[in-house]
Amino acid sequence: MTIHREGYLHITIATVLFIGLGILAHMLPWLWLAAIITSLLFLVWLWVVSFFRMPSRTMTYGADKIICPADGKVVVIEETYEPEYFKAKRLQVSIFMSPLNVHVNRNPVDGVVKYVKYHPGKYLVAWHPKSSTENERTTVVLGNNRGEILMRQIAGAMARRIKYYVKEGDNVKQNEEFGFIKFGSRVDVYLPLGTPVDVKIGDMVQGGVTQLGHY
Repeated sequence: MTIHREGYLHITIATVLFIGLGILAHMLPWLWLAAIITSLLFLVWLWVVSFFRMPSRTMTYGADKIICPADGKVVVIEETYEPEYFKAKRLQVSIFMSPLNVHVNRNPVDGVVKYVKYHPGKYLVAWHPKSSTENERTTVVLGNNRGEILMRQIAGAMARRIKYYVKEGDNVKQNEEFGFIKFGSRVDVYLPLGTPVDVKIGDMVQGGVTQLGHY
């Protein structure tokens, strides 16, 4: 397991606070209270480190496979209108990422980046019906000879920063990183209508590992 580069600053800050506040806590005359405060500070520090973890994984590959772009729970599988890029109906699959999940976002297929757009916005809870159109979000579209797939990173109530590493015209590979969302969020995937989906609502999936669907 390694630590994602997005976490270096946050972990440094958490470490300095843990040490500094821990020293102050042990100046208290009540050892029991100092022990409780130190334990709580350690749990917070451990959570920050864990949030930015990148566990070693055996990735799933295949030209006919569409791989999950994120860790989390499948919360939506439905046909819906996509208003930003396709402006037509698509098959939407949404993955909710809790603060305990790995938050790296990966390309579900090989392809060329056809479209990238960042939208500042609100921070409604990720399962709110309007979060996909009103929250901070980034839309990325990948295209290849089998069609186009849209991924939308959506910030949640805790998330305050969406990072993306691709630009229009980039050639990208399946399971390479295309982004990262800090502290809770959701990723929507829009597939061509009729695409066979290999997950169901309630499934816990892993980015780069679980097969979302296939051509």
